[in-house]
Amino acid sequence: MSVVPKPFVKWAGGKRQLLPIIEKHIPDEFNRYFEPFLGGGAVFFHLVIQKKQVKWFVSDLNSELVLSYITIRDKIKELIESLESHSTSYFKNPSVYYYKVRDTNPKNQVDKVSRLLFLNKTCFNGLYRVNSKGKFNVPLGKYVNPNIVNKENLLAVHYTLQSKDISIKHHDFEDALKNVEKGDFVYLDPPYQPVSNTANFTSYTDSDFNYKDQERLFGKFKSLDKKGAKILLSNSKSKEIMHLYQEFSKGIIEINANRFINSVSGKRTGHIELLIKNY
Repeated sequence: MSVVPKPFVKWAGGKRQLLPIIEKHIPDEFNRYFEPFLGGGAVFFHLVIQKKQVKWFVSDLNSELVLSYITIRDKIKELIESLESHSTSYFKNPSVYYYKVRDTNPKNQVDKVSRLLFLNKTCFNGLYRVNSKGKFNVPLGKYVNPNIVNKENLLAVHYTLQSKDISIKHHDFEDALKNVEKGDFVYLDPPYQPVSNTANFTSYTDSDFNYKDQERLFGKFKSLDKKGAKILLSNSKSKEIMHLYQEFSKGIIEINANRFINSVSGKRTGHIELLIKNY
């Protein structure tokens, strides 16, 4: 495969820019890999092409995102054709076509995924956000020549996902992690705990990931630690997260990160995030 697979969606909290740092904290050896907040899959794609003898269990609570992975795996030809059609229509009249597609609600599998990928490539800052009714509500972005199809990468992802060792599911994290055992590696990248009242972005699905969920995730972190699994977690440097994980303080690493999703460009830099590990 000449093209290395990369995330096919721009996802708030995506980890491509932090891969050089995260990679330093990946265990050298592990039996199986679990990632229940898959998102764009930057860490997963980075690792899966390196480690050939590992079984991969990846999942997400966003059903449309999971459907996208499955469709790229199983129906790549039809998906590329649909995206090419979107691309042709978009460049004839970007604004009119964007809002026309945003207002649709296709039922067909390929059409649903094609719509998501098209909107992700053309909406404001590539931001995936839905309202309480599950309706995508992001305005048109300001792009001169968006790469709507990106055929090379879609094919690279397609060929990668053909492996029988990769399982992709639509799960809550507790269901996704119930079979983790000693020697497995778990990467947790949940929606971040807000560091302020105005920083609350958790609407990847129509159900917010709130502090109760952060507490639930911490409970799972502790239970997996007792099982002997190796766990690496990303989150914000917030008072709540620092307090929750204080017993794992020896494994807390502060890292500098930029957030390209922020609508105010001056607020995209200078953020401190946490990596928390139990090994």
